Amino acid sequence: MTLSAPSGSKLLLLPLMLLAFSASAQHDQIPSAVYRWDGVSIFRKAGSEQRVLLEGATPHFTHLKIHATTVEAGQAPHDAHAHPDEELVIVKEGQLTATYNGKTELLEAGSIALFMPGDRHGFENRSTGPVTYYIMRYEAPTPQLDRGTRAGGSFVKHWKELDYRTHDKGGRRDVFDRATAHSARFEMHITTLNEGLMSHPPHTHRAAEILLLIEGQAEESIDGKWIPAGVGDIIFLQSNVPHAIRNTGKEPCTYFAFQFE
Repeated sequence: MTLSAPSGSKLLLLPLMLLAFSASAQHDQIPSAVYRWDGVSIFRKAGSEQRVLLEGATPHFTHLKIHATTVEAGQAPHDAHAHPDEELVIVKEGQLTATYNGKTELLEAGSIALFMPGDRHGFENRSTGPVTYYIMRYEAPTPQLDRGTRAGGSFVKHWKELDYRTHDKGGRRDVFDRATAHSARFEMHITTLNEGLMSHPPHTHRAAEILLLIEGQAEESIDGKWIPAGVGDIIFLQSNVPHAIRNTGKEPCTYFAFQFE
């Protein structure tokens, strides 16, 4: 949905947007699994291509979808727009120029952006090579727009500005931990795990979790079964499903981990 209304009318449009969005089709719960980067179809159009990695529901979201877009140099995937759900962006490789609320940010690989409902935003590749980025959009049954505003609204986090803290198994970068309009708590960090190590024994928690491998090789234990994962794969873990991850490569592995409820 593309909005051309001035910013002063945004609050008037949002209730109608939310009503229309909530009337969308019901979605099945997403199975806990490793979703392969190379295991999905690629949809191409002039200047860009897209692959849908997973889509469905969680105990806290009526709809969650993750896709990846590649945009060629000098191209934009679409016009700037706004929508009633939230949008998380993670740059996989290359440089992405993002605009939102009158701001322009150049996001390098590993950087993220989080856009609140109704905030107009757009993307463009102003570099000389392709850029690839993940987009996760999600909707809660009863979003609280003022909660997202109070928590700080839309924002970006640059990879180069994230502090890296070492520990006995590798290291960690904390990205954010806050409320949003569609989530009572959304927490994201990036873990680096040394060769041959497991992050922790199999465990469960109420929040669903997503892991995104960006370096190395790993295996994820999902309900007692070990499943290999490579760079670009999405590991989705439903609420209260036992899970653990270990490094199976000869070098450190690094992955995003985020929970939401």
